[in-house]
Amino acid sequence: MIELVLGGARSGKSRYAEQQALASGLPVVYVATAEAGDAEMQARIDHHRQRRPAEWATVEEPLDLARVITESAGSGQCLLVDCLTLWLCNALFDRQGNLQAERYRDHRDALCKALSTGGQRVILVSNEVGLGVVAADPMTRRFVDEAGFLHQKLAQLCDKVVLVTAGLPQILKQV
Repeated sequence: MIELVLGGARSGKSRYAEQQALASGLPVVYVATAEAGDAEMQARIDHHRQRRPAEWATVEEPLDLARVITESAGSGQCLLVDCLTLWLCNALFDRQGNLQAERYRDHRDALCKALSTGGQRVILVSNEVGLGVVAADPMTRRFVDEAGFLHQKLAQLCDKVVLVTAGLPQILKQV
């Protein structure tokens, strides 16, 4: 089963996803996509690390999610990917902030292909960023657009889609 968990910043989406991973009864592999570029991001990463159970394995992979998912196929594990929005940023822009659209499309398509093979428990966490006003700058507009397109594509592949608001999960899709 593949589950997409969406929500805003500090909505409780990661906590909900972690609860779902625990409830799976499977060994959990936490796939972290964040890279600490500054002290504030490092503090966020540390907060997530402290909250995870010690027995969970952690794979830090900022870009090649398709490889991680493919390599774990048939392993009897639950993969918890947190978060797709950071992964999108890593794939869509280089470290200097330059758009890498073709690289992103390749990674997105590979991710969708890896998820389409099925047969494993995957929980994907992502920020729903398209609920606010239209951004003032082209880079942010592109990011918001690509996040929305990615979520739509993934929602079609997923067995379950949940929106978490104020810590409350709302099931949008359940097959």
